[in-house]
Amino acid sequence: AGRWEKQRQTSCPEDKKEDKKEEKKSSSWRDFIYNPQTGEFMGRTATSWALIFIFYLFFYGFLAGMFSLTMWVMLQTLDENVPRHRDRVANPGLVIRPPSMDIAFSRSDPEKYGEYVKHLEDFLKPYNDSIQERNDLCLVGEYTEQDGEQEKKVCQFKRSLLRQCSGLSDTTFGYAEGKPCILVKMNRVIGLKPRGDPYINCTVKRDSALAMQYFPSEGRLDKMYFPYYGKKAHPGYVQPVVAVKLLLTKDDYDVEQTVECKVEGSDLRNNDDRDKFLGRVTFRVKVSE
Repeated sequence: AGRWEKQRQTSCPEDKKEDKKEEKKSSSWRDFIYNPQTGEFMGRTATSWALIFIFYLFFYGFLAGMFSLTMWVMLQTLDENVPRHRDRVANPGLVIRPPSMDIAFSRSDPEKYGEYVKHLEDFLKPYNDSIQERNDLCLVGEYTEQDGEQEKKVCQFKRSLLRQCSGLSDTTFGYAEGKPCILVKMNRVIGLKPRGDPYINCTVKRDSALAMQYFPSEGRLDKMYFPYYGKKAHPGYVQPVVAVKLLLTKDDYDVEQTVECKVEGSDLRNNDDRDKFLGRVTFRVKVSE
């Protein structure tokens, strides 16, 4: 028993030393967070924290002001209607409607071609004659240049010009009879004035030719719809459209037809190997009974 008492007495001072260390460490952390003797919070007085806050407030405010001033000066050099750099989009691409590179359907099943018909109908709504009659009659074959005019006029392009592909006399755009209409248009390029008499020409990549009809006649893209002045300066503008009606026969059913359309008759490029949509577009059509 005496031996155990002796060991207990010798261990008590060590325990007391460890307790004092823990208390001192805890006290130092409390003093760091808030020291009641000096009034410091996280090692700084309220005045010191206020000065640091004011410094960074002015510092970051100055940086924000410099950035805003730089952006404002840069924006003063830009024209909101015309892009500053247009050298990369000198030639437009071609796109088709309905917006699909693979058009496949059964002529006897309205559900199969209903989506294509809806796309065409929605696309042609701005071309309705009742809307286009509010626009101006322009000189055929002449550019409609309006550089000095604040409000740009819009030339009429009536939906009825597309005749059999207008969706007016045939609401299925030829899909019900297996002779579908495809609408071809150029992308808008501000300031574009194509030389010559541009038109759309389509060919089928196969041995025998496939008969086609173009609306307007000969697939013409009249120069009166050029130039385009931009979305803000030229609101209500509609670009010209060419409708191509593929006159498929029963012998052509269940055979995939690869059709390539190009813009011809002008200085616009249509044979760039790096961009297959520059001045041309290729799509496939397969019709079944």
